[in-house]
Amino acid sequence: MSIQTRRERERAERERLIVTAARELAEAEGWDAVTTRRLAAEIEYSQPVLYSHFKGKDAIMAAVAVDGCAELAREMRAARSGVTGARESLTAVGTAYTDFARRRPALYDVMFTHAVALPFATPEAPAALQEAFGELLAAVRPVAAPGEDPGLLTETYWAGLHGLATLMRSGRLPEGAHDQRLKLLIDHFAAGTA
Repeated sequence: MSIQTRRERERAERERLIVTAARELAEAEGWDAVTTRRLAAEIEYSQPVLYSHFKGKDAIMAAVAVDGCAELAREMRAARSGVTGARESLTAVGTAYTDFARRRPALYDVMFTHAVALPFATPEAPAALQEAFGELLAAVRPVAAPGEDPGLLTETYWAGLHGLATLMRSGRLPEGAHDQRLKLLIDHFAAGTA
């Protein structure tokens, strides 16, 4: 292995360490606890080392968001691939999405509620963001009526899932009725499908 290859691998490992430490710290204590000083202490590197990888906390949060979108895409893909039928696909993806939001609240927040410097809904969006949206689209496309824009319909389904997850996590919707609300959303999206 060349020295250049080894350095690139070590750099990628340090970046992975920084992102993992930020995720863990945010899940344990919230995003306010994630500072470059605190991360440097957590991973036992100096702050200049962190800044050699990321411009600051915002860039770290963006990297965590991309990492989270890749994870969410994998979870939704696994859920969708385990079922057949349009209604079942919507249910599997919707359940995977809302379960993800419940299990990883800080990660979900950095992905979809905190302002991060990532392009969404553009061709310039990172591949992980496109893959996560693609999994939603794959579940919604079969229920689109002739003439409906599947992309807009997917955005609406995503907004419904996001609203359910966010309102439930904030205590504005009682947790006990989550499954019923999710079923209502899916029933309306899948109306007219077998």
